[in-house]
Amino acid sequence: MPDLEKILIVRFSSLGDVILASPLFRRLRSACPNARIDVLVKSDYSDAVLFNPHLSSVITLKTSERTELREIKKNIRKTGYDLIIDIHNSLRSRYIRWGSGAVHTVVVNKRAVRRFLLVTFGWNFYGDIVPVAERYCEGVRKYGVSDDGGGLEIFLPEETRSTVASVMEKYRTERYDTVFGIGPAARHSTKRWPVERFVELSVNLAKKRRCRIFLFGGREDNDFCGDMAQMVNSYAGYSAAENFAGRLNFLETAAALDYCHAVITNDSALMHMAAARGKWVVGIFGSTVKEFGFFPYRAKSVIVERNDVRCRPCSHIGLEKCPKKHFRCMKEITAADVMNAVDEVLKN
Repeated sequence: MPDLEKILIVRFSSLGDVILASPLFRRLRSACPNARIDVLVKSDYSDAVLFNPHLSSVITLKTSERTELREIKKNIRKTGYDLIIDIHNSLRSRYIRWGSGAVHTVVVNKRAVRRFLLVTFGWNFYGDIVPVAERYCEGVRKYGVSDDGGGLEIFLPEETRSTVASVMEKYRTERYDTVFGIGPAARHSTKRWPVERFVELSVNLAKKRRCRIFLFGGREDNDFCGDMAQMVNSYAGYSAAENFAGRLNFLETAAALDYCHAVITNDSALMHMAAARGKWVVGIFGSTVKEFGFFPYRAKSVIVERNDVRCRPCSHIGLEKCPKKHFRCMKEITAADVMNAVDEVLKN
């Protein structure tokens, strides 16, 4: 095995993918305890790795402009990495690694051909389903990196924990038997369970369990999550739901998840955040399927999906609208279906 002193991992985006890389960081540090291990990531997602103790430093890409990429590549070449691990494998990441001067290079196997055949023709040649977190680690096994049995990780500074603790005092979560986190958003429309179903589910949970419900999302989700919280509270008859969408940053959202017993979410970054914080996860899958590897990694979880919808999957990342115009994959998942999954979770 070569002696690795300087290692660079390249994963620009997106948030869920960066979280899924955390086992790679940990395992690399275990295999190379004295190495310099750096990660290159877009600045929008740097908080996901900024406080990771397994990393030496975080290099951020702010603009994606050619001048910035050239400068980053120049600095990478100057550093003289022994190993570059490209777990993005995009045009930008190829530009970074080609001519970088790295002695060794490892590139993730995305199963692109199998993915294309499944999405385009419905031909499933995946065989064993390999989680994305494991795909990231496949190419570095020859360097002594082995499975440690652990899951995803997000590291929080004490300042963030204290800030969120102060916020949570107001909601007195200790008075409730169960606190649910709900993630009704997703980047692409075909990965979103209809909002009215989330409302129906939340009202049923509130009436059945007298619980607290926290809604999570980004700034762009604030309005509809706020409307959703108002509807839930009106139908439930008490202030069951609170909207945190856009009010908390990434690290604060991760800290707030620690106050939840279970998280109900679409196939989104929040699902991986909940898994990283050790929460029970109920994942709702529409246009995507588990073969792509993006399911709760080594988490206590239940996936709700319609395996009888033959046009699934129509995309590996989601689309803006259903190509068949019926959206059965999500519309035929009822609030009762998800409630049953929640009951299964709470029994455990």
